[in-house]
Amino acid sequence: MGITKTDVFTEHHNKMAAVLKALAHPARIAIVEYLLSVDACICGDIVNELPLAQPTVSQHLKELKSAGIIKGSIEGKSICYCVDESAINELMQYFQTINQKLNIKKCC
Repeated sequence: MGITKTDVFTEHHNKMAAVLKALAHPARIAIVEYLLSVDACICGDIVNELPLAQPTVSQHLKELKSAGIIKGSIEGKSICYCVDESAINELMQYFQTINQKLNIKKCC
């Protein structure tokens, strides 16, 4: 297997790739949508919402947090997760830029 050459791309390219990769799983999309539907939650609440084992949910949460899509704070023995607005704003801006360029230059 070859080595990916992420160092030849800009920080912006690598950041967007990490965010999009983290979102490229239906369980993670479901987690983000669930977090958006509640004010706050703990890991146990998410496990009850998804047909996945607790360790699997924890791994998905770790990937989302690592990509900066969600953030978590420790409250007692639980972790309260929420969607990081700044990450979503960056993603929206990225797609808005693409959309603007498509409106200017029509593709084939």
